[in-house]
Amino acid sequence: MNNAKDNYSRKVMIKSIVIMTVLVLVTIVVLTPIYILFVNSTRDPQAITNQPLSFVPGTSFFRNIKETINLNKIGKITYSAWVGYRNSFFITVSATALCIFFSSLTAYGLVIYDFKLATPAYTFILAVMMVPMQVTSVGFVQFMGKLKLTDTYWPLIIPAIAAPAIVFYMRQYMKANFPTEIVEAARIDGSGELSTFVRIAIPMLKPAVGVQAIFCFIANWNNFYTPSMILISREFKQYTMPMMVESILSNDKLSDQGVRYCAIVLSILPIIIIYCCLSRLIVDNVAEGGVKE
Repeated sequence: MNNAKDNYSRKVMIKSIVIMTVLVLVTIVVLTPIYILFVNSTRDPQAITNQPLSFVPGTSFFRNIKETINLNKIGKITYSAWVGYRNSFFITVSATALCIFFSSLTAYGLVIYDFKLATPAYTFILAVMMVPMQVTSVGFVQFMGKLKLTDTYWPLIIPAIAAPAIVFYMRQYMKANFPTEIVEAARIDGSGELSTFVRIAIPMLKPAVGVQAIFCFIANWNNFYTPSMILISREFKQYTMPMMVESILSNDKLSDQGVRYCAIVLSILPIIIIYCCLSRLIVDNVAEGGVKE
């Protein structure tokens, strides 16, 4: 009996060691490029040119940041971190808030309300999720042009309401973790449907909402494809942060590699901050998913 327990414990330990080793290796592979990016943003431009790959931080970080922030015109390209932050934050925060609210509301309706079209509606949502955005981009731009919404931010915000992937995730989460009895109790107490969703459902769905908020924020912040099609006049005051970075990286007249790396660091900094603030919700979400009553 003791031998069987020892063999089992040994197998569990070996399995744990193998899993941890794989996870550590994957983490190193994922974080190494990011680490090199931050290291190069602290190095002297000449040092980067002579030795692009280095794991030792330099001493020129504040110089590179100053040069990047104070960057004016380089050839025909204009860069401003503040303009990029302002525009990207407006688009991203608005799109994320609308996306999370209405996607959660849609999933809530599919789970709570028993109606005949619930299954067909959910099937249609899944079908839409399978269609890549690039397939419909030409028609989307033409439609926005007919509505005279090109060169505005509305096409970058309003369509975010329809997020099939988030509806799918939230529905699955509610099916597994959301007790519908609470909704019935709220109705008996006289709570309205929307009030029940906002005051009861949303707080209970906080882990799932936080996870999807991270993904939605990252997707909207990094979105270069759609703004580059919608903002056709390419006015500098409308540039988002990815468009600012593209203007830096595509400019052949810019030889300062430290500025290039700093521009990228400034563009990903909000994503890292948002992730650090909401990462605890990911852990809570995984923990709740692993415990069933």
